[in-house]
Amino acid sequence: MKTFHHLYTLSVAFAQQAKKGHVLALDRFHLKRKVDFISNETSFCQTNFMEIALREAVAAFERMEVPVGAVIVDVRSNEILARAGNRIEEMKDPTAHAEMLVIRQVATESGDIRLSGCDLYVTLEPCPMCATAISFARIRRVYFGASDTKGGGVENGPRIFEQPTCHHRPDVYGGIGASNATSLLKSFFASRR
Repeated sequence: MKTFHHLYTLSVAFAQQAKKGHVLALDRFHLKRKVDFISNETSFCQTNFMEIALREAVAAFERMEVPVGAVIVDVRSNEILARAGNRIEEMKDPTAHAEMLVIRQVATESGDIRLSGCDLYVTLEPCPMCATAISFARIRRVYFGASDTKGGGVENGPRIFEQPTCHHRPDVYGGIGASNATSLLKSFFASRR
């Protein structure tokens, strides 16, 4: 409940600032982006979706996987289309990142490789592989929790969406529930030492 309350508080504050038309700093480099109007109802949904992604990350932790969780949501119905946590070790597949698993599931089930009516919620900044897949899938928005200075591909590393060869640039919102995602990751890596 504490995690949910923290995420909800962050999301409501975010929505209140957006309603006022303020320009918000959305990443550690203080890049500024005008935020569209976000209603409290929408921000409540965003909080719920990130909370579900965090639960998937906890489940991955319990399977001894790096604790990253992801959720894909249909933006028209606010329905969760897929959810997953990392399964790299379990599947013996280096591409079995949470983001890749949910993108594959939605594309397979919908019969469409273009997921432009979908938003992705993920607890950790997508790596370059996942960011490229997000671009190819034409996902509308990406909401992520913790930044990844070593392996990230959105705000860090190659910054895939800023490359001239990038096919599609989703709207990106970082830092949603970052403290919870970061704590989970730190706990995981501390337990592995």
